[in-house]
Amino acid sequence: MNDAAKRIRRNILNIATASGHGHIPTSFSVVEELLAVYKTMRHDPKNPDWNERDIFILSKGHASLGHYAVLAELGYFDVAEVHGFGTYGTRFGCHADRLKVPGVEASTGSLGHGIGVAVGVALGLKVKKSNRRVFVVVGDGEANEGTVWEAIMVASDQGLDNLTIIYDDNKSQQRCLAIPNPAERLMAFGCDVRVAPGHDIDALTAALVRRPGKVNAVVAQAQKGFGCRSLADNIYEWHRKSPDAAMLAQLTEELDAWPL
Repeated sequence: MNDAAKRIRRNILNIATASGHGHIPTSFSVVEELLAVYKTMRHDPKNPDWNERDIFILSKGHASLGHYAVLAELGYFDVAEVHGFGTYGTRFGCHADRLKVPGVEASTGSLGHGIGVAVGVALGLKVKKSNRRVFVVVGDGEANEGTVWEAIMVASDQGLDNLTIIYDDNKSQQRCLAIPNPAERLMAFGCDVRVAPGHDIDALTAALVRRPGKVNAVVAQAQKGFGCRSLADNIYEWHRKSPDAAMLAQLTEELDAWPL
């Protein structure tokens, strides 16, 4: 884990503790995925509405705190602003609002919908003959939704080689309708698929930069709660839980001790 990823996780812990909100384990799951996406994308934190920017959509919108913390790390806004997360009157809601938060391109949270938006944006850019790209992170639990696979079928049918799907394979769905072979299924739906370690920024970036001539899909083999042993070992207990001051101290200690 590099310094930026550790700093982002520390911010997630502090904000979740202060607000009482957070979905911490799933936010931890996507940190390196998002850093790799923004490393690959054309974007400008000083000009979030730049006409030539690439587009990122977090379809698993309950990981919004992770997205906010990454955007703050990249300079879209000051992380101090995010400490109002989930409180009355804040622009940093538990599900992100594209009209309020710089860098957020779609208001997501109802699972299975963000990828459909991403496919629509990619199709629109294709019609305009733009070389801009679209990236979308989909959760493995979210992939139980039929709309996810319908959207992927449309993307493959329309030859959307400007679309990259990052499948956050963090095994969060093991107790219900698990999908044990996502790479095989994505391939069957017409995607060009690569599997990458979900917390290796360089490996993820190498998979993301590819333009294989069809929909690019990256299965990120991530760990829910990666960075804190208490979170990673108890993902169901911590699904929606927020730490108190004592638990924050313990989680921070675990994060600081996690190997670099």
